[in-house]
Amino acid sequence: MEKHLLDELERRNRLAEEGGGAERRERQQREGKLNARERVAVLLDEGTFEETDRFVEHRCTDFGMAEKCIPGDGFVTGYGKIDGRTVFVFAQDFTVFGGSLSEANAGKIVKLMDTAMRVGAPIIGLNDSGGARIQEGVVSLAGYADIFLRNTLASGVVPQISAILGPCAGGAVYSPAITDFTLMVDKTSYMFVTGPDVIKTVTHEDVTKEKLGGATTHNEISGVAHFLAHDDAECLAMVRELLSFLPSNNLDDPPRRACADPVDRADRELDDVVPAESNQPYDIKDAIARIVDEGYFFEVHEHFARNLVVGFARMNGRPVGIVANQPAVLAGVLDIDASVKGARFVRFCDAFNIPLITLEDVPGFLPGTQQEYGGIIRHGAKLLYAFAEATVPKLLVITRKAYGGAYCVMSSKHIRTDVNLAWPTAEIAVMGPEGAVNIVYGRELQETVREAEAREGPLSEEQRAAVLAEARAARAHEFREQFANPYIAAERGYVDAVILPRETRRRLCAALEMLDGKRDKNPPKKHGNIPL
Repeated sequence: MEKHLLDELERRNRLAEEGGGAERRERQQREGKLNARERVAVLLDEGTFEETDRFVEHRCTDFGMAEKCIPGDGFVTGYGKIDGRTVFVFAQDFTVFGGSLSEANAGKIVKLMDTAMRVGAPIIGLNDSGGARIQEGVVSLAGYADIFLRNTLASGVVPQISAILGPCAGGAVYSPAITDFTLMVDKTSYMFVTGPDVIKTVTHEDVTKEKLGGATTHNEISGVAHFLAHDDAECLAMVRELLSFLPSNNLDDPPRRACADPVDRADRELDDVVPAESNQPYDIKDAIARIVDEGYFFEVHEHFARNLVVGFARMNGRPVGIVANQPAVLAGVLDIDASVKGARFVRFCDAFNIPLITLEDVPGFLPGTQQEYGGIIRHGAKLLYAFAEATVPKLLVITRKAYGGAYCVMSSKHIRTDVNLAWPTAEIAVMGPEGAVNIVYGRELQETVREAEAREGPLSEEQRAAVLAEARAARAHEFREQFANPYIAAERGYVDAVILPRETRRRLCAALEMLDGKRDKNPPKKHGNIPL
């Protein structure tokens, strides 16, 4: 081959590798961030990355841009492998025009996503961008819309994961918002629709970028992000770990692993996880760890709506999605945030053939004007809709409370759950004994006070309160014995079995094996109308 051809190829490759230059790469490093190519190398199996559209350049000729063409135009795109499975990845290079989106590099992403859809492989976006390239005007905005469309079409077809590794502002935030999981890095990444300067101008609020849209804000308060990492390397490791539980597409089954943890392992300490007093808290994660393979639980949305726990684990090597009320936080009630968090996770698992295991200990929905005005009815219905719509294998274990409408919502037998189990500590009722006695035994309680006054003469307010409290406690105990137990539901077939807690792992593993060939479907329709 002629030397000038080789020289030209080498020159273009060198320019693509250099990106925005050594000085800007060093600035990234000083800020504790990897550059785009380093991130791709850390994410993928060594030596598997195949770059695409390496020599694409922008086509803008205004504002002196014609002389500022860099091969790749600030985005690194291509495919490679994670744990031997093909994935598609794009990485925004902040050293080139601030990682801004242009017509050209948007086309690279669109092409990548179309290919990923055709071959059925996950799409991973490594976001580090200042937003749309202002010099290109509406064509850069059009590029975003082209990407949003692909995000929407790919939803439920292939897993989509967004790692926010720097700024992500304005219209750019809506692509990660459509994807399945969003990861952020503490102190170096942020997301917001409008920045602090605009907010100060419009609303006169003073707020920092970190407080407005930092990783902690979106993990704990807004729920926009699902994972919080301390640096780029940890974030990319989380992406790899997350993918280990997911199939490559909606037609595949999740990847199984060899399991050395016996399926019939009986952990006797599970028998004592639930306290004797029903108003005492406990950590549901202790129960999860004693049931799943090797005690390993990969939690999703760990810092948001902590009264509901969701995440991935394995049972006999098979990935499962876990949904569990958390009695240690707000007594495990369902509120607006928990309902939305649970519904989104359930729908993801159903879209990608991941069986669902629910651990239930829920006293009901959180009462109060704030919840009612915020739409707890509508948001709570999302979780109900998600469980009812799901056709994957569904298993339920009632560990303690299952009260009222929350009983119906949390994967009850009546919404097509396949196997429903209960521990002897389960309390299944319309409401808790303490509330029920005032309704069921209201007149009798007042009669008890009158009888006490007939015997002992007029009672003081303190004495009347003491008599009522004693009578309520007795009736609450009676109610719990007669109604708030798992056996009435078991007699009706709403619970398939009442089991010792130590038997939970064996029973769940056996049920999953039995359901391995489950085939269920919803009525033919374009799509349902989930109460958004």
